[in-house]
Amino acid sequence: MSMSNVSRFIARRVELMRSSEIRELLKIVGSRKVISLAGGLPDPQTFPKEELVRICSKVLMERGDSALQYSPTKGVDEFRYELIKFLSNKGVKVSKDDDLIVTTGSQQALHIIALTLIDPKDYVVMELPSYLGAINAFRLSEPNFIGIPLDDDGMNTDILEVRLRRLYAEGKKVKLLYTIPIAHNPAGVTMSLDRRKHLVELAEKYDFLIVEDDPYSSFTYEPTDTTPLKSLSSSGRVIYVSTLSKILSPGFRIGWIVAHNDIVKEFEKCKQSLDLHTPTFTQYLSAEALRTGIVNSVIEKAKAIYKRKKDVMLEALEDYMVPGCWWSRPVGGLFVMLRLPREDMNTSEMLLDAIEAGVAYVPGASFYVDGSGANTMRLNFSYPKEEQIVEGIKILSNVIKSRLQ
Repeated sequence: MSMSNVSRFIARRVELMRSSEIRELLKIVGSRKVISLAGGLPDPQTFPKEELVRICSKVLMERGDSALQYSPTKGVDEFRYELIKFLSNKGVKVSKDDDLIVTTGSQQALHIIALTLIDPKDYVVMELPSYLGAINAFRLSEPNFIGIPLDDDGMNTDILEVRLRRLYAEGKKVKLLYTIPIAHNPAGVTMSLDRRKHLVELAEKYDFLIVEDDPYSSFTYEPTDTTPLKSLSSSGRVIYVSTLSKILSPGFRIGWIVAHNDIVKEFEKCKQSLDLHTPTFTQYLSAEALRTGIVNSVIEKAKAIYKRKKDVMLEALEDYMVPGCWWSRPVGGLFVMLRLPREDMNTSEMLLDAIEAGVAYVPGASFYVDGSGANTMRLNFSYPKEEQIVEGIKILSNVIKSRLQ
């Protein structure tokens, strides 16, 4: 039998799966000499390699029988204990009605949330723009996306309230809202405290869940209120997601969800069907890294490095970028969002020219659930060296200039 046409065997849901533009770009960038402003990779100099060598040996010698064994689906108890202490010190309220489940990176957390909570045709609110990984995870559940624009103070909750009022007047009900309130990816903005409080009030009034994704609140570069939505709500409506990827190592693949214990029970059943549990060994290493202060040391070191790189990128944009472009001025996170002067410009079409010229970025359209954003792009400053950031912005400006002519 010929296997020349395998499409007849492929499930229909695969049509809903989109390759991550970011992952595809990293393949291209890795195969040629290109300055990458595309990925969200941590700077490798933040990795605590010597400390990890030490705790690897300690964990294997003292706890090897457990660390190399299967572990509970919700996670290794001592890691969960250290993690809850760490979150409490960050100001994340974990109440007696909450539980915590460890996931294989925060991407799996988003996938578990989608599989467990979203049915086809449910109404799901996303920011414009929003995190590509969340859009791709949620899309598989076939919801109706509702996009709410951002400005310098984050999601515009006044516009959200108008949309909610209209939907509910039509007999439609929002199931959940996804947001990155602090140091947004890709927009680089932070939701004001007043808007965070307003959002929690709207969730109560219109009876929906909030998924709060918080990978970047450790990296704010000027005085900023980072009170989590989780700590502003007392009703259990906020599902809090975060990760060690940016504050220890993305290679560990450690993420987590904090939510009402009745919801976590359902997440646990879902995770059992996906991978049984997150790798035991990296959980033990992570517990030790939290307990001995390694994670806090990484945060302080990375924060200083990323602040300088952010300043370098913003200075380069001021010095070299084509007049008429707009860009965000983030108070935190790892990204700057750039918008080109004309709406008819398409950064996806321009990408090959940019790569040929020697620089890569992530086209913005993939971050917009309403199909807009074609003239935007996301720029990362955490991974490239400072001199590469300046050179990359110079090259990018020349590419944009040639498109404008």
